[in-house]
This record gives sequence, C-alpha cells and structure tokens, in this order.
Amino acid sequence: MKATTFKTQQFRRSLCAAAVTSALLGISMPAVAQDAEEEEQTTRLERIEVTARRTTENLQEVPVSVSSFGEMELERVGINDITELQQRIPNTTMQVSRGTNSTLTAYIRGIGQQDPLWGFEPGVGVYIDDVYVARPQGAVLEVFDVERIEVLRGPQGTLYGKNTIGGAMKYVTAQLSGDTEVRVQGTVGDYNRRDFKISGQTALSDNFYVGGAFASLNRDGFGEFVNTGDDNYNKELTTGRISALWMPSDTVTVRLSADRTEDDSNSRGGYRLTTSQVTGDEPLDSVFDSRTAMPVDNYVKTEGMSAVVDWELNQNWMFKSVTAKREGFTDTNIDFDSTEMPTLLVPAIYEDEQFTQEFQLNYADENLRFVSGLYYYDGEACGVFGTILGGLGVTVENGGCVETESYAVFGQGTYQVDDQWSFTLGGRYTKDDKVADVYRFTYLGQVYPGEAVGDPLVTNSDFTTAADWSRFSPHASVQYQATRDLMYYASYSNGFKSGGVDMRADVSLNPDASNPYDPEIVDTYEFGLKSELMDGRVRLNAAIFYSDYQDMQVTVQRAVAAGVASQVLNAADATVQGFEIEALAQATDTLSFNASVGYVDASFDQVIFFNPNTQQNEDVSGLWSFANTPELSANIGFVQEFRDVMQGDLVWSGNVAYRSDTQIFEIPSMLDMDSYSLANTSLVWYSHSGKWQAGLHVKNLFDKEYRLAGYNFAAPRDEQGNIIGAGLGGEDTIVGYYGAPRTVSLTVGYRF
Repeated sequence: MKATTFKTQQFRRSLCAAAVTSALLGISMPAVAQDAEEEEQTTRLERIEVTARRTTENLQEVPVSVSSFGEMELERVGINDITELQQRIPNTTMQVSRGTNSTLTAYIRGIGQQDPLWGFEPGVGVYIDDVYVARPQGAVLEVFDVERIEVLRGPQGTLYGKNTIGGAMKYVTAQLSGDTEVRVQGTVGDYNRRDFKISGQTALSDNFYVGGAFASLNRDGFGEFVNTGDDNYNKELTTGRISALWMPSDTVTVRLSADRTEDDSNSRGGYRLTTSQVTGDEPLDSVFDSRTAMPVDNYVKTEGMSAVVDWELNQNWMFKSVTAKREGFTDTNIDFDSTEMPTLLVPAIYEDEQFTQEFQLNYADENLRFVSGLYYYDGEACGVFGTILGGLGVTVENGGCVETESYAVFGQGTYQVDDQWSFTLGGRYTKDDKVADVYRFTYLGQVYPGEAVGDPLVTNSDFTTAADWSRFSPHASVQYQATRDLMYYASYSNGFKSGGVDMRADVSLNPDASNPYDPEIVDTYEFGLKSELMDGRVRLNAAIFYSDYQDMQVTVQRAVAAGVASQVLNAADATVQGFEIEALAQATDTLSFNASVGYVDASFDQVIFFNPNTQQNEDVSGLWSFANTPELSANIGFVQEFRDVMQGDLVWSGNVAYRSDTQIFEIPSMLDMDSYSLANTSLVWYSHSGKWQAGLHVKNLFDKEYRLAGYNFAAPRDEQGNIIGAGLGGEDTIVGYYGAPRTVSLTVGYRF
C-alpha cells in the first residue's frame, strides 16, 4: 500500500449487506451520481496499488480477490507475524503448526496443507519479493522492514504456478530510495517480552544504494514444562536482511538481497485433553503447561539470496529476471503424548534447498498488457524422524529424500476493448519430475536420528520411486467497468498442487503406499465486484465463488498395532462454494470503519479410504469434513485519529474477529474448536516531526482460550465414549496446541 497522508490509511473490509445488495444489482446510490469535481478530497479513500497480476495496478481495477496491508497499517495494529492476518482476511487460515514457532499451516477457501512433513507440497504459495518459498518450515514470516503484504484468494496457477491452488501470500520488503535514514524500535511487554529492531539505508553513489534490517525477538513462555521447569511457548528468534539496488543505466535496475532467520525457541509441548493411560496424570490447569520425556531443544534456520534484474527494452517492452536460492534446516524434539514417560516421542531433522530462475517478457500499450515467462525450479527436501514407542521398547525410524525439477512456460494478457470492457486470457504449462528415496525401519530400544545403530528388527519400507506429471492451467476473465467507481468481473481459473510420494510410506501395512500420488486439481468460477460509493468514502468489494475440487490429496495417519500407518491418497472429490465481502467506510476525515465477512460451504462428494486395520477400501464421504475451514469468518474494526495530542497525532484502533466451529482433522474429534471471537485494541502516537512513534497494543483483550491444532491418536472408545483398550504405545494421545493468551506490549520507535 502506498500512503499519501496518514489520515487516509485504512483496512479493506465490508461495510454492510445492504450496500452489497445494491452494488450487485447495479442500483445507484445518490452519492454515486455526484460529479467528481464536487468530491470531498479530504475524506475520499486513497488509491491502493497491488501486484497481484505481476504488474502494478489499482486494487479496485484488478479482477482478483485480494487483500493488501501496508507498512503503516501493519504497525498501527501491532502485527508481529503473518499468522495474525488470519483475523483480517475472509476465508483464510494462517496458523503456527503444532510443535514449533516457525512452521506455517495455511488454508484459503478450504484448500491448503496441514502436514508439514518434507516432500509434501503446500496448497497456498508463499512468496518473498516474487521468490517462491517451497516449504512450510520457517514460513511464519516476521513482519519487519516490509512495504506491504498481499493475500490472493483462489487458484493462481497461471501467473504463480503449481501449489497456489488455494491462493498466494506475497511478502514485499521495503524498497530502497537512496535516502540516508536509520530507524530503531524497541518493544517490551508481559511474559518478559523484549524485542529490538533496526533498519537503515543510504546511497553509496548516485546509482548504488544499500540497506539492511535486523530484529531480535524474545519472550518467556506462556507456560512451562512442569516436570523440567523449561519454558513452553517461548520465543527466541533473530532475523536479518541486507539489500542493494544498482542502476547501471536509465533502463536497467538490479536488486540484490539476502536474508537469514534463526529460531532457537523451545519446541512446543501440547496440552493433554484426557487422563494419561500410562501415568494416570490428569489434564493440567493451564493449556500452556505440559510435560515431556525428552529435551526441549529446537532449532530452525532459513536463509536465502536473490537477484532481480529489470530491463526496460523500450516504452512498451520490459524484461525481468528473478534468480534465487533458499535453504532451510530444522532440528526439533516433539513429545506427542506430553507425559514424563517415553510413550510417543518424535525427534526429527529436516533439510531442504531450492534454486529458482524466472525470466519474464512483458508488454504494455494503451489497449493491451501481457505478462509471459519461463520458470525453473530445482529442489531437494530430506529428513529423518523417529517414532519412539517407549512402552513397546521399539523405535520406528522414517527417512529419505525427494528431488524435484519443475519447468513451466506461462502467459497472460488483458485486452481493453473500450472504456468499459476488457478481457483476459492466460495459461501455464508445467512439467514436474520427482525422484524419492524412502525408508522405514523398526529398531529395538530408543533411537534418535543420527545415532549409530545395528541392523533393524523389521524393514517396513525401503524403496526408490520416480514419477512425472504435466499440466496446463488456463485462466479467463471478463471485466466490465460500469462507472468510474463500480467494476464487475467474472473469471474461471484452474489450479493444481503437485503430486508426490508419501515419505512415511509403510509397505508392510499397505503394499500400495510406495506408489506416487497424483496432483490435485481445482476449477474455480468467480463473480465479483469492486466499488467505491458515497463520493469515494466507502469501498466495498465482494465475490462469490464455486470450486470443483478433484483428486484431492488426503493425508491420513492411523494408529495400528505396529505404530502409525500413513498414506496419501487421491481419495476425494469435493465441492467448495461461498462468498467474501470486504469494505471500508471513511466516516469523517479522522474516523473509519472496516469489516469483512467470509462464508465457505465445503463438502466431500466422494472419499475412498484404505483402512489399514480392516485392509478394506471404504467410502467415508459421509463421515469426513474439511479441516481448518470454519464455515463463517468475520471481522469488524475501527480507526479513530485524535490530532494535536502532545505535539503529535494519536490513533486508536480496535477490531473483533470471529471464527465459527472448526474441525482440526478430517474426522470429528475432541480437538475440534467451537466458535470464538478475539478482540484487539491499539493506541499509537506519531510525532509531528515524523521521528518518534509509540504504540500500546493489547491482543486477545478478553483472554479467550482457543485451540489451533493438535495430535489425535486416541484410544479406542465405545459408543458412550468410554475407553475400551490401549491407544498407540499404550497411551490415549489427544493433545492440543493453543493460540496466544492476552498480551500487552509497548513499542517505541525513532527515525533518524
């Protein structure tokens, strides 16, 4: 978002259903008919620029469902990392995944990927300055030194490629201007929060600028491991970025950047919802307290570098090259059953690296704009983890690597027929090649990854397999500009998530587990409008969508006598439909309101599931539901500015976000979360000099307890819910992970 004055900063949300109905039916409101020359410029909403279609455009002219958050807006409400945006975007889930602070679980319109195991592809693409981040480890991006964050909903396969079947999240870092400046910021808060951020830039010459940013983020735990005294849900993270901008000529720019993040926070311990079958321990008083039978050591590192070259060939043609390399490493210990006994322990090590190269050739004139390009991806993801079943005296070790090469050619063009009508056509052809090595061995005793051991007791799996897939993903849309402030669009988009190999495959339990699973595919039809009403003081955007979801990849883990049986199946066809509304109302030049509503009706049409216990295929479409997809999500907020307060301006903002009942896994369980609402409020003061700012932020104002994720390896129960046998490793493992409690923080910043 590019702001012109502070008072016109805003959220993008819905105002009210009546206005939506009026806009959808094309009914004019009296204020719309007023002449543009008579508009009150002091209260008209600012223009927001986004790059959803790989070129800079006005948000209100882009026929895509997209939300955009600028630097000042993110600072004003105290957004710490991208998961907090979940509250402010309809039909979107972005959460920290279970055992670490840094692993992302992302869903949009019911489509995503819950399992963070290496080799599995995400359903929502994450991009840092146009560079694709292939793995969820380290993808919970901290918000600092950022220009804006865009979230695109619906398949983005034409311009962004595979694994954007649900949508895409674009993290755009702050651009270098050549001005010499330094900015420092410190934050203190409850739970002994201690954050420090510094960023700056300067010009080394007329055509070469450099900049950098660093952040150290620290907080004690919300709870503790009661038997060891270690912090639980603490934070100990450092992150940094350096960048350079070189302009060798008037037509060529070269942007270089490198970043690194290290997370040394403790691994998270879950909260047991039931009494332990092994120790007899009752659930603890606090959901942030836990027990553990292993060290809480955890280390996550991600780093990358990129080079972006823009070459203006002439007034119509532009060439762009994006070259990037990224890699990550995770070493963590997760106690699944959260007791002092080594009943179900999972130590794990993940490693991944990727190289990407994209070439674009783009054209623009008065009536035609198109983006075209070639894309190459070369990545390897490896890992090893042990499932330690202490009660049985065995460890099941799983490991292997998957190598991926992907090639794509794409193009999308928009033709402006006249002042009102335009048409867009696009397509992308992708070819994926994958080779995977998978092993699964059972050893006697407790075995940690990397330990020297003898021959396995049982070889459950040991195979190499290869597969390749190709796919053409088309896109078509029509756009009608009814008036200057009202645009309708209709679109069709195809997206797909790459196929792969189950890195947990156990062929001793399921002989077909070594077979690769195919890509999943979605066809989405969308009709929407973008409007500005009441002399530009109300912005209202809405969309309805229908998605035909085919060959859905279903990751299933079931407890069996010998451990955990895993499989990834193209088992499901589904229908997903719903709507989204976002709006903003600038009531006065100092007061604005914002709101959003999202509704998703997602249901399985067919699910064929291989039951490892019965060794039979079963249709469970009547029993399964979509995970991490509440039917209804909503947000309402306000921003009130008070001018000339202590030689500055004071801004008070707040919001309430609602999510309806959410099922955590594909089958109902005790982990499922009832509907809940979260309230937040902030007071931020900006000095008239532009140098000082101070912010007081209160998150989860009413200290709501809400569950985000968990592990469900429950003991067998009868129809009345009574336990009738031992669970995996002899334990009833139903363990939940929770969102943050109420937190209060004070941030002070100074700009030199």
